[in-house]
Amino acid sequence: MKWQGRERSSNIEDRRSRGSTPGGSLGGGSGGGFPPIGGRRIPTGRAAGGGMGIVAVIVIFGVLWMLGLNPIDVLTNGGAGTSSPSTSQWALPASNADEDQLAAFIGVVVKDTEDLWGEVFRQNDMTYVPPKVVLFTGQTQSGCGVADASSGPFYCPNDQKVYIDLSFYEQLRRQFGAPGDFAQAYVIAHEIGHHVQNLTGVLPEFNRQRSSMSQDQQNAYSVRVELQADCYAGVWANFAKQQNYLEQGDVEEAINAANAIGDDTLTRGQVTERNYTHGSSEQRMRWLKRGMTTGDVGQCDTFAGAI
Repeated sequence: MKWQGRERSSNIEDRRSRGSTPGGSLGGGSGGGFPPIGGRRIPTGRAAGGGMGIVAVIVIFGVLWMLGLNPIDVLTNGGAGTSSPSTSQWALPASNADEDQLAAFIGVVVKDTEDLWGEVFRQNDMTYVPPKVVLFTGQTQSGCGVADASSGPFYCPNDQKVYIDLSFYEQLRRQFGAPGDFAQAYVIAHEIGHHVQNLTGVLPEFNRQRSSMSQDQQNAYSVRVELQADCYAGVWANFAKQQNYLEQGDVEEAINAANAIGDDTLTRGQVTERNYTHGSSEQRMRWLKRGMTTGDVGQCDTFAGAI
């Protein structure tokens, strides 16, 4: 992905352990123009046929499944990673220079998402309020509990922030077999997609109705929420392509990452489909590709029918 020298988001909180100040900006660089968007309606929490949104805190890659825990059960208790093993079991070392470069890269990707969703919301007569993206190492406090490396990147609707331990990206490459900067960008765009869902009512609608849902219903709608966030990440990838930011192999990196983090792949087929919370590898790749191909948020309504 072409990112060096481009504008970075000012909505970055750098809480890394090397003395950086929370709330600090990663500003600088120069940005490009914004291409026209299709202007389709953003799918909201009121789904066709009586559907609803789900998941108060979204932990991306099914890390909790790999620990033998049901993410819905853990997240219902209001924590992010509070029952997980020590950070040292998961965190992989990175040099200061590597971390700084990754932090700068994240700032560029977040700025791109702000440009995209700001325009989409304007076309829907809405105002996009971007989330803060918190970079940390080790542990940090979130509005949803203590976040650490074992939590994986996640979005907390309580404080409207995305949390990313930078060591996760090394885990993404080594453990999940999903290398490449565009795989990393997909992770960010997916979490920003959850913020869009929070603003458009998908997540609040679940919080209102969750108590009346069975565990199977919660899992099923969790899958729909995750697949919509994948589709939104694909819409962002389409935007990046229009801006001529992509390099050879970028699309394949994102699709490979989506394949690597499907529930069936992560659990090696040991979990039945009714217990999926993020979707199968096939579903995740398909919805990511839909967003990539169409660039149309109106095509991301995972609540309207079969997925």
